[in-house]
Amino acid sequence: MLEELKQHYGGIFEKALLQEINQVGTFKEVPEGYKLMEIGQYVKTMPLLISGAIKIMRDDDDGDELLLYFLEKGETCAMTMTCCIGQTQSEIRAVAEIDTKLIMIPVQKMEEWTGKYRSWRNFVFQSYHDRMTEMLATIDSIAFLNMDQRLIKYLQEKAHFTEDNVIHSTHQEIAYELHTSRVVISRLLKKLESLGKIQLFRNHIKILDLS
Repeated sequence: MLEELKQHYGGIFEKALLQEINQVGTFKEVPEGYKLMEIGQYVKTMPLLISGAIKIMRDDDDGDELLLYFLEKGETCAMTMTCCIGQTQSEIRAVAEIDTKLIMIPVQKMEEWTGKYRSWRNFVFQSYHDRMTEMLATIDSIAFLNMDQRLIKYLQEKAHFTEDNVIHSTHQEIAYELHTSRVVISRLLKKLESLGKIQLFRNHIKILDLS
């Protein structure tokens, strides 16, 4: 675990902090679709991503999901940190987008390291900034982009985080994450296919050119 820590966080954290993470952290491998956190759950550990991607979602009053943002290697979730520090229930759902490796850090270490290590403090502040920027981008897309633009943005992000131009999501799954109907998504996907931007298959979507 220490070697993977050095590879992904060696340029961020001090050597002493890397050693502490190696001592108290728990290495975890989870498969695609694994639910790392559920809404209403109390958070006792914080994830540091080694590889893979995690999608962060919220539910509306009707129980429908909305995708907030993705986490990738070298990142953590600011909303998880907030729940850890405040000892409050989670307001998000975290699901592995692809097979993912991470290190779980005990909640009690967060405040200790914030005062002890400048690099950890900077990492936490940067994480809050990055997640806030991503959430504002999500709000902007809902408020200012039409659904076909949101769909293109969604497919581009999926391809980036999975490092694959083949999207293994059903029309219904995409509709859930974009908070719309399957009929709307299917219509827009067919439109993108007619424009030569994607190819539709029974269980996946191949991206050709979404630039």
